[in-house]
Amino acid sequence: MSDLLKKASHIAGTISEKAAVSAGNFVEHSLGNRIEKGGAEAPVMPEEPEKYIWYRIPIDDGMAGDGSGYHIYVRYGADMDRLCIFFSGGGVAWNEKMAKKPVTGGRVAAWKPNYYWNNLRPFTQIMNINVGITDTREQNPFYDWNMAVITYATGDFHLGSNVFLYSDDDGIRRTLHFVGHDNFRLAMERISHYFKDPQKLLLAGDSAGAFATPALAPEVIEDYYPNAKDVTLFSDSALLLRAGWKETIREMWGAPSAIYNSVHSSNITADWYEDMTKRYGDRCRYLYASSIHDYLLSAFINEEESGEYYTDEATQKKYADSLKIMCERMASYDEPVRFFIYDYRMPVIFGRGGTIHTAVRSPHFYLKNREGLSMSQWLFDAVEGRCYDVGLDLL
Repeated sequence: MSDLLKKASHIAGTISEKAAVSAGNFVEHSLGNRIEKGGAEAPVMPEEPEKYIWYRIPIDDGMAGDGSGYHIYVRYGADMDRLCIFFSGGGVAWNEKMAKKPVTGGRVAAWKPNYYWNNLRPFTQIMNINVGITDTREQNPFYDWNMAVITYATGDFHLGSNVFLYSDDDGIRRTLHFVGHDNFRLAMERISHYFKDPQKLLLAGDSAGAFATPALAPEVIEDYYPNAKDVTLFSDSALLLRAGWKETIREMWGAPSAIYNSVHSSNITADWYEDMTKRYGDRCRYLYASSIHDYLLSAFINEEESGEYYTDEATQKKYADSLKIMCERMASYDEPVRFFIYDYRMPVIFGRGGTIHTAVRSPHFYLKNREGLSMSQWLFDAVEGRCYDVGLDLL
């Protein structure tokens, strides 16, 4: 058994041994497919794009957190009436300590805190396209959909319009461009140019992008696609409780007031979904997913509470308890949120315990749980109007 397959068997988590081997084979194939497709940078969008090819669209006035260039990805499918806009994840910074520790290879290798991506390195392409829901394979139920990925490297949940000055560990003054919202608006201008009038719209995101999905959905609907009557919102892994969210969003990130006005608790995702359900009612479908003991978001819990970035069993249990409360709250809305809760474990080699962080853009998107259900099937059923809950027994 290859090392990658061994890792995949750990990733498969709580499913049966036979299913784990099958899942491992799938994960190995999918990861190899990602690396192969991601080896060369996606081509720039031509005048006559082909279907099922991911293209890169440079955004001239956009920028990443460190001031470097910015681009998005777009792919045409066969069905011009269906469009998925996906908000990428990539960490967060809410103070100077976090701002001075963006993701670097050295920090990752040494298990040192690395809080957010501050540029779109070529490697980030592997995480943005040709995996999970963005995979170009016929097994993907969203294969024929048009797709646009709004990339992310600004540490502000795609919400900011501000400049933040800080000193790095060597005392050098640096600038972090919290311009996620500016990038979003520029990206939407291009996306709405290519995809003018979809009838069915899926707004989805993972991690930082999962926070952005309900926060930015009103702008997508009102400013770019007012004629779309069939809209689904889906956030994968966006639970991070903080009492200071509203102040961060308003003062540090400089987000528009329409975004922070609806924040009234420590759970901003639940706040934004509540606002969406009140504003749009049954015009939209509302979906949320999370693993039960998210190793990454639980580390951010410790960062907020103790100033130390780490995860352990006690913190992972605390995350699960918070997730249960969140699901109960969002299930009580007049238009209830529907859930996909999963428990795929982290590979033992990582030594952190807990369950994975996000599944929608990973091979786990296709992995069937103990009930024989995959996130891909659940999400496709939901956008077709067949909404149901999966995995609530795990809570």
